[in-house]
Amino acid sequence: MSNASRIVEPSSVIEMSAGGRRISGGKKGGAGSGAEDSAASAAAATPAVKPAKRGTTAVDLRIYRAVVNAVMSHKLPPGTHLGETDFCELYKVSRTTVRKALQRLAHDHIIELRPNRGAVIASPSPEEAREIFAARRAIEREIVPLAIRNASTNSASLQRIHEAMAEEEAARRSGDRANWIRMGGEFHLLLAELAGNRVLQRYMGELVSRCSLIIALYESPGSHMCENDEHRELVSLIEAGKCEQAVALIEHHLLEIEGRLRLGVVTRKVKLADALAGL
Repeated sequence: MSNASRIVEPSSVIEMSAGGRRISGGKKGGAGSGAEDSAASAAAATPAVKPAKRGTTAVDLRIYRAVVNAVMSHKLPPGTHLGETDFCELYKVSRTTVRKALQRLAHDHIIELRPNRGAVIASPSPEEAREIFAARRAIEREIVPLAIRNASTNSASLQRIHEAMAEEEAARRSGDRANWIRMGGEFHLLLAELAGNRVLQRYMGELVSRCSLIIALYESPGSHMCENDEHRELVSLIEAGKCEQAVALIEHHLLEIEGRLRLGVVTRKVKLADALAGL
């Protein structure tokens, strides 16, 4: 769902998108803006900016992104248990750091934190799956006209979309299903980026990651969930300014993906260390 590896961090503004996105925090400054206030602020901030603190934050984000990428690449299927001890051993960090990443993942609906069971990759029900796809169709119907409006003036975003399609096609030809699936999601996130609406962009980050979970849970074996030909056709319509046809195609495209799901059939279990290897 980069740029070479963009991940979807739904709760923030897409850094990649999805490329990159998210999670930035910051406090509002006070009313004062004088040199004295600035000096006081700098002095107060100094103790908190220890190398260890920065390193911990970096690992926190690395864990978050690794889990999101593993979910979008279908390496971590729904229901997989995420043990804090496993993360501590894999990343050589404290439980506090791991819990920060897990809280962020839970906020973005990637995992569920269950009493007495800990963290597990979320498992959307068939009814929830249908609702999520309906919401995504509604959002993408709004994204397409905005993308058309911006296509002639935002060549950089359009170029990233073409690069994502090329990477998606290369993954398909090489049989790299995990990267192919990830780039399929990335394509849709980049369309949201081209649309230029940050709110829609944020919603798309969440919806794409949740749809990836649903596909991981319910996809039919061997299905081609996101046909690259339709992506290319959609981009051609956007570049030609054919709004009605482009909206109809995105609707058809998403309905086809949903139609290939076997809602009610669940999949296999995996080991966390194997799923996160190299991420």
